Amino acid sequence: MPERQVTEVEGHRLVLSHLDKVLWPDTGWTKGEALYYYARVAPAMLPHLRGRPATFLRFPSGVGEAGFFAKNPPPGLPDWVHTLTVPSHEGPKDRVTVDDLATLMTVANGYALELHVPQWSAATGPGHHDRLVIDLDPGPGTDLTDCCRVALLIRDHLAEDGLTALPKTSGSKGLHLYAALRPAPAEEVVGYAKRLAERLARTHPDLVVSRMAKALRRGRVFVDWSQNATAKTTAAPYTLRATPVPGVSTPLTWREVEHCTDPEEFGFTPDAVLARVESDGDLLADLTTHPAPLPDRRD
Repeated sequence: MPERQVTEVEGHRLVLSHLDKVLWPDTGWTKGEALYYYARVAPAMLPHLRGRPATFLRFPSGVGEAGFFAKNPPPGLPDWVHTLTVPSHEGPKDRVTVDDLATLMTVANGYALELHVPQWSAATGPGHHDRLVIDLDPGPGTDLTDCCRVALLIRDHLAEDGLTALPKTSGSKGLHLYAALRPAPAEEVVGYAKRLAERLARTHPDLVVSRMAKALRRGRVFVDWSQNATAKTTAAPYTLRATPVPGVSTPLTWREVEHCTDPEEFGFTPDAVLARVESDGDLLADLTTHPAPLPDRRD
Protein backbone atom coordinates (compact mmCIF):
# COMPACT_ATOMS: atom_id res chain seq x y z
CA MET A 1 0.00 0.00 0.00
CA PRO A 2 1.40 3.47 -0.82
CA GLU A 3 2.70 5.69 1.97
CA ARG A 4 0.06 8.31 1.14
CA GLN A 5 -3.32 7.79 -0.43
CA VAL A 6 -5.39 10.65 -1.80
CA THR A 7 -9.15 10.26 -1.68
CA GLU A 8 -12.26 12.42 -1.82
CA VAL A 9 -14.82 12.28 0.97
CA GLU A 10 -18.02 14.32 0.70
CA GLY A 11 -16.35 16.71 -1.72
CA HIS A 12 -13.24 17.20 0.42
CA ARG A 13 -9.77 16.07 -0.63
CA LEU A 14 -8.12 13.96 2.08
CA VAL A 15 -4.57 12.66 2.15
CA LEU A 16 -4.52 9.48 4.22
CA SER A 17 -1.08 8.41 5.39
CA HIS A 18 0.76 5.42 6.90
CA LEU A 19 -2.17 3.08 6.34
CA ASP A 20 0.02 0.00 6.87
CA LYS A 21 1.26 1.22 10.26
CA VAL A 22 0.44 -1.27 13.00
CA LEU A 23 -1.38 0.51 15.83
CA TRP A 24 -2.47 -2.56 17.82
CA PRO A 25 0.77 -4.60 18.01
CA ASP A 26 -0.82 -7.55 19.84
CA THR A 27 -3.06 -8.24 16.86
CA GLY A 28 -1.28 -6.52 13.96
CA TRP A 29 -4.31 -4.25 13.45
CA THR A 30 -3.33 -1.26 11.31
CA LYS A 31 -4.24 2.36 10.91
CA GLY A 32 -5.87 1.51 7.57
CA GLU A 33 -8.15 -0.99 9.31
CA ALA A 34 -9.10 1.62 11.90
CA LEU A 35 -9.98 4.12 9.16
CA TYR A 36 -11.99 1.46 7.33
CA TYR A 37 -13.94 0.70 10.51
CA TYR A 38 -14.77 4.36 11.10
CA ALA A 39 -15.85 4.84 7.48
CA ARG A 40 -18.20 1.86 7.74
CA VAL A 41 -19.66 2.64 11.17
CA ALA A 42 -20.06 6.39 10.51
CA PRO A 43 -23.81 6.33 9.68
CA ALA A 44 -24.57 4.91 13.13
CA MET A 45 -21.87 6.83 14.98
CA LEU A 46 -22.17 10.36 13.64
CA PRO A 47 -25.59 11.17 15.18
CA HIS A 48 -23.98 10.65 18.60
CA LEU A 49 -21.05 12.95 17.76
CA ARG A 50 -22.66 15.72 15.74
CA GLY A 51 -22.59 19.14 17.38
CA ARG A 52 -20.71 17.91 20.47
CA PRO A 53 -17.24 19.26 21.30
CA ALA A 54 -14.98 16.23 21.01
CA THR A 55 -11.96 15.17 23.00
CA PHE A 56 -9.59 12.76 21.28
CA LEU A 57 -7.29 10.13 22.70
CA ARG A 58 -4.40 10.02 20.23
CA PHE A 59 -1.86 7.23 19.77
CA PRO A 60 0.67 8.25 17.09
CA SER A 61 2.96 5.37 18.09
CA GLY A 62 0.21 2.80 18.59
CA VAL A 63 -1.59 1.54 21.65
CA GLY A 64 1.53 -0.12 23.03
CA GLU A 65 2.89 3.36 23.76
CA ALA A 66 1.47 6.15 25.89
CA GLY A 67 -1.36 8.05 24.25
CA PHE A 68 -2.54 11.52 25.16
CA PHE A 69 -5.80 13.42 25.32
CA ALA A 70 -6.14 16.23 22.80
CA LYS A 71 -8.83 18.89 23.06
CA ASN A 72 -7.54 21.75 20.94
CA PRO A 73 -7.96 21.59 17.14
CA PRO A 74 -4.75 20.15 15.73
CA PRO A 75 -2.44 22.29 13.58
CA GLY A 76 -3.30 22.20 9.89
CA LEU A 77 -6.94 21.29 10.46
CA PRO A 78 -8.89 22.02 7.25
CA ASP A 79 -10.99 25.17 7.41
CA TRP A 80 -14.15 23.22 6.55
CA VAL A 81 -14.02 21.31 9.84
CA HIS A 82 -16.56 22.73 12.28
CA THR A 83 -15.47 23.97 15.69
CA LEU A 84 -17.34 25.14 18.75
CA THR A 85 -16.17 27.67 21.34
CA VAL A 86 -16.57 26.28 24.85
CA PRO A 87 -15.79 27.62 28.33
CA SER A 88 -12.72 26.36 30.17
CA HIS A 89 -10.59 27.26 33.18
CA GLU A 90 -8.26 29.12 30.82
CA GLY A 91 -11.08 31.00 29.09
CA PRO A 92 -13.00 30.23 25.90
CA LYS A 93 -11.46 27.48 23.77
CA ASP A 94 -12.27 26.06 20.34
CA ARG A 95 -13.10 22.37 20.10
CA VAL A 96 -13.72 20.20 17.05
CA THR A 97 -17.21 18.89 16.43
CA VAL A 98 -17.23 15.69 14.40
CA ASP A 99 -20.24 16.49 12.27
CA ASP A 100 -19.61 14.44 9.13
CA LEU A 101 -17.69 11.56 7.63
CA ALA A 102 -14.94 13.76 6.22
CA THR A 103 -14.18 15.16 9.68
CA LEU A 104 -14.29 11.70 11.26
CA MET A 105 -11.78 10.43 8.71
CA THR A 106 -9.59 13.50 9.17
CA VAL A 107 -9.28 13.14 12.94
CA ALA A 108 -8.83 9.36 12.74
CA ASN A 109 -6.07 9.88 10.16
CA GLY A 110 -4.41 12.05 12.83
CA TYR A 111 -4.29 9.01 15.15
CA ALA A 112 -7.36 10.02 17.17
CA LEU A 113 -8.28 6.41 17.88
CA GLU A 114 -10.77 7.19 20.65
CA LEU A 115 -13.48 9.88 20.52
CA HIS A 116 -15.12 11.19 23.68
CA VAL A 117 -18.00 13.67 23.91
CA PRO A 118 -19.94 15.47 26.68
CA GLN A 119 -23.63 15.20 27.51
CA TRP A 120 -24.44 18.55 25.87
CA SER A 121 -24.28 19.90 22.34
CA ALA A 122 -24.12 23.14 20.40
CA ALA A 123 -27.91 23.09 20.30
CA THR A 124 -28.25 23.11 24.10
CA GLY A 125 -25.10 24.96 25.13
CA PRO A 126 -22.93 23.84 28.04
CA GLY A 127 -25.44 25.03 30.63
CA HIS A 128 -28.06 22.48 29.59
CA HIS A 129 -27.70 18.77 28.93
CA ASP A 130 -29.71 16.52 26.64
CA ARG A 131 -28.38 13.20 27.94
CA LEU A 132 -28.13 11.50 31.27
CA VAL A 133 -25.24 9.03 31.53
CA ILE A 134 -24.39 6.57 34.28
CA ASP A 135 -20.94 4.98 34.14
CA LEU A 136 -20.72 1.59 35.86
CA ASP A 137 -17.15 0.81 36.86
CA PRO A 138 -16.42 -2.61 38.42
CA GLY A 139 -14.23 -2.47 41.49
CA PRO A 140 -11.67 -5.14 42.43
CA GLY A 141 -13.37 -8.51 42.78
CA THR A 142 -16.23 -7.59 40.42
CA ASP A 143 -16.62 -7.64 36.67
CA LEU A 144 -19.02 -6.88 33.83
CA THR A 145 -21.56 -9.41 35.07
CA ASP A 146 -21.89 -7.39 38.28
CA CYS A 147 -22.23 -4.21 36.21
CA CYS A 148 -25.12 -5.92 34.40
CA ARG A 149 -26.87 -6.59 37.72
CA VAL A 150 -26.56 -2.93 38.65
CA ALA A 151 -27.63 -1.83 35.16
CA LEU A 152 -30.92 -3.70 35.54
CA LEU A 153 -31.56 -1.95 38.86
CA ILE A 154 -30.89 1.43 37.29
CA ARG A 155 -33.08 0.62 34.30
CA ASP A 156 -36.01 -0.02 36.64
CA HIS A 157 -35.38 3.11 38.70
CA LEU A 158 -35.20 5.27 35.59
CA ALA A 159 -38.36 3.68 34.18
CA GLU A 160 -40.22 4.61 37.38
CA ASP A 161 -39.16 8.19 36.70
CA GLY A 162 -40.26 8.13 33.06
CA LEU A 163 -36.81 7.71 31.53
CA THR A 164 -35.76 5.00 29.09
CA ALA A 165 -32.29 3.63 29.75
CA LEU A 166 -30.15 2.43 26.85
CA PRO A 167 -27.02 0.33 27.54
CA LYS A 168 -23.65 0.09 25.87
CA THR A 169 -20.29 -1.32 26.82
CA SER A 170 -17.56 1.12 27.69
CA GLY A 171 -15.33 -0.89 25.37
CA SER A 172 -13.10 -1.58 28.34
CA LYS A 173 -14.22 -2.94 31.74
CA GLY A 174 -17.61 -1.41 32.41
CA LEU A 175 -20.99 -0.35 31.10
CA HIS A 176 -22.59 2.98 30.23
CA LEU A 177 -26.31 3.69 30.54
CA TYR A 178 -27.85 6.62 28.69
CA ALA A 179 -31.23 8.30 28.79
CA ALA A 180 -32.34 10.99 26.34
CA LEU A 181 -33.43 14.23 28.02
CA ARG A 182 -35.23 17.34 27.02
CA PRO A 183 -32.54 19.96 27.65
CA ALA A 184 -32.26 20.46 31.40
CA PRO A 185 -29.95 22.61 33.55
CA ALA A 186 -26.61 20.88 33.98
CA GLU A 187 -26.58 21.13 37.75
CA GLU A 188 -30.02 19.50 37.95
CA VAL A 189 -28.91 16.57 35.79
CA VAL A 190 -25.83 16.07 37.97
CA GLY A 191 -27.95 16.27 41.12
CA TYR A 192 -30.45 13.72 39.83
CA ALA A 193 -27.68 11.28 38.84
CA LYS A 194 -25.96 11.67 42.21
CA ARG A 195 -29.16 11.06 44.18
CA LEU A 196 -29.87 7.97 42.07
CA ALA A 197 -26.39 6.57 42.81
CA GLU A 198 -26.72 7.31 46.52
CA ARG A 199 -30.15 5.67 46.65
CA LEU A 200 -28.78 2.52 45.05
CA ALA A 201 -25.83 2.49 47.45
CA ARG A 202 -28.22 2.67 50.40
CA THR A 203 -30.53 -0.07 49.17
CA HIS A 204 -27.79 -2.37 47.78
CA PRO A 205 -24.72 -1.65 49.94
CA ASP A 206 -23.08 -4.99 49.16
CA LEU A 207 -23.21 -4.35 45.42
CA VAL A 208 -23.08 -0.59 44.81
CA VAL A 209 -20.88 2.28 45.91
CA SER A 210 -21.59 5.91 44.99
CA ARG A 211 -18.49 7.55 46.46
CA MET A 212 -15.36 7.96 44.36
CA ALA A 213 -12.80 6.76 46.91
CA LYS A 214 -11.11 3.71 45.40
CA ALA A 215 -10.71 2.10 48.81
CA LEU A 216 -14.50 1.70 48.96
CA ARG A 217 -14.87 -0.08 45.63
CA ARG A 218 -13.60 -3.58 46.44
CA GLY A 219 -16.37 -6.08 45.76
CA ARG A 220 -18.72 -3.36 44.50
CA VAL A 221 -19.66 -1.53 41.33
CA PHE A 222 -19.01 2.21 41.37
CA VAL A 223 -22.00 4.11 39.99
CA ASP A 224 -20.21 7.14 38.59
CA TRP A 225 -22.72 9.96 38.44
CA SER A 226 -20.01 12.60 37.91
CA GLN A 227 -19.79 11.91 34.16
CA ASN A 228 -22.77 14.28 33.85
CA ALA A 229 -20.65 17.30 34.76
CA THR A 230 -20.39 19.79 31.91
CA ALA A 231 -16.60 19.45 31.67
CA LYS A 232 -16.65 15.63 31.60
CA THR A 233 -16.68 13.51 28.46
CA THR A 234 -17.62 9.85 27.92
CA ALA A 235 -16.41 7.39 25.29
CA ALA A 236 -18.73 7.93 22.35
CA PRO A 237 -20.93 5.12 21.05
CA TYR A 238 -19.00 3.04 18.49
CA THR A 239 -15.62 4.58 19.30
CA LEU A 240 -12.63 2.28 19.15
CA ARG A 241 -10.85 1.75 22.45
CA ALA A 242 -7.10 1.51 22.94
CA THR A 243 -7.23 -1.92 24.55
CA PRO A 244 -4.63 -4.58 23.61
CA VAL A 245 -7.19 -6.17 21.27
CA PRO A 246 -9.19 -3.47 19.44
CA GLY A 247 -12.30 -2.88 21.51
CA VAL A 248 -15.43 -0.88 20.70
CA SER A 249 -17.89 0.94 22.92
CA THR A 250 -20.81 -1.16 21.74
CA PRO A 251 -24.58 -0.60 22.10
CA LEU A 252 -26.37 -3.56 23.66
CA THR A 253 -29.88 -4.94 23.92
CA TRP A 254 -31.41 -5.33 27.34
CA ARG A 255 -31.78 -9.04 26.64
CA GLU A 256 -28.00 -9.25 26.32
CA VAL A 257 -27.59 -7.46 29.64
CA GLU A 258 -30.15 -9.69 31.34
CA HIS A 259 -28.47 -12.89 30.18
CA CYS A 260 -24.80 -11.97 30.52
CA THR A 261 -22.89 -14.62 32.49
CA ASP A 262 -19.36 -14.03 31.19
CA PRO A 263 -17.55 -10.71 30.62
CA GLU A 264 -16.10 -12.14 27.42
CA GLU A 265 -19.59 -12.01 25.90
CA PHE A 266 -19.21 -8.24 25.63
CA GLY A 267 -15.73 -8.21 24.09
CA PHE A 268 -16.95 -7.09 20.67
CA THR A 269 -14.43 -6.67 17.87
CA PRO A 270 -14.81 -3.94 15.23
CA ASP A 271 -15.91 -6.54 12.67
CA ALA A 272 -18.53 -7.87 15.08
CA VAL A 273 -19.85 -4.35 15.67
CA LEU A 274 -20.15 -3.67 11.95
CA ALA A 275 -22.10 -6.92 11.57
CA ARG A 276 -24.39 -5.91 14.45
CA VAL A 277 -25.08 -2.51 12.89
CA GLU A 278 -25.80 -4.10 9.52
CA SER A 279 -28.20 -6.57 11.12
CA ASP A 280 -29.85 -4.47 13.84
CA GLY A 281 -29.17 -0.84 12.99
CA ASP A 282 -28.22 1.60 15.74
CA LEU A 283 -29.47 0.22 19.06
CA LEU A 284 -29.04 3.72 20.53
CA ALA A 285 -31.12 5.48 17.88
CA ASP A 286 -33.76 6.51 20.43
CA LEU A 287 -31.10 8.51 22.23
CA THR A 288 -31.31 11.14 19.50
CA THR A 289 -35.06 11.03 18.85
CA HIS A 290 -37.07 10.34 22.03
CA PRO A 291 -36.12 12.77 24.83
CA ALA A 292 -38.01 12.88 28.12
CA PRO A 293 -38.17 15.54 30.86
CA LEU A 294 -35.75 15.27 33.75
CA PRO A 295 -37.72 13.94 36.73
CA ASP A 296 -38.30 16.34 39.61
CA ARG A 297 -37.30 13.78 42.22
CA ARG A 298 -35.43 14.93 45.33
CA ASP A 299 -35.05 11.77 47.46
